[in-house]
Amino acid sequence: MNYRPVFISTLFLFLFAVIGTGLVAYTFESTADRIASNQRHALLKSLHQLIPPERHDNDIFTDTLYVQNRELLGSKQPVPIYRARKNGWPVAAVLAPVAPDGYNGNIHLLVAINLDGTLAGVRVVQHRETPGLGDGIEADRSDWILGFTGKSLSNPAGDGWRVKRDGGVFDQFTGATITPRAVVKAVRNALVYFNAHKQQIFAPPPQEDAKDS
Repeated sequence: MNYRPVFISTLFLFLFAVIGTGLVAYTFESTADRIASNQRHALLKSLHQLIPPERHDNDIFTDTLYVQNRELLGSKQPVPIYRARKNGWPVAAVLAPVAPDGYNGNIHLLVAINLDGTLAGVRVVQHRETPGLGDGIEADRSDWILGFTGKSLSNPAGDGWRVKRDGGVFDQFTGATITPRAVVKAVRNALVYFNAHKQQIFAPPPQEDAKDS
């Protein structure tokens, strides 16, 4: 029996697999930095929409604290808090909670909270809600998300932090209640977390600790 054709075919398949794997690895390595840069740029853009650069003089992207609270922040993994300071004094914090009970899964948010506990703004950065029904949570498609600005735990108070269908003050969308309900709950929970951990959130960054010691 002539095994040469089988050997040649096997060799070609092996070489093809090696070359293919190498090309995939090369492509990943050559684009990883660019992808990371694009992601950083997109995040900074969202952060500066919520906390304009003129409100702070620190690098809000690197002045970051990672915290973990599944009940209030919606994730069992640590989530970042981006801190804005002016002349070393705290100005605002941007929490990145998750609304785990969206219609199609997790809704990732940025919740910007001023030092006095009022909302500087909210943005949805990632979701998988049904196109058309879930568009209302996107700032470039609807002004619904802008309605959180200026709100706090006392405005509205108590049960006001619900959609109108549940007796609250926040609008729901036509044909879609689960999505806005999940976002409203996540934003309120972020406010609760902020209020309970404000001192920890605005602790001086490590380099300032070193200077004071």
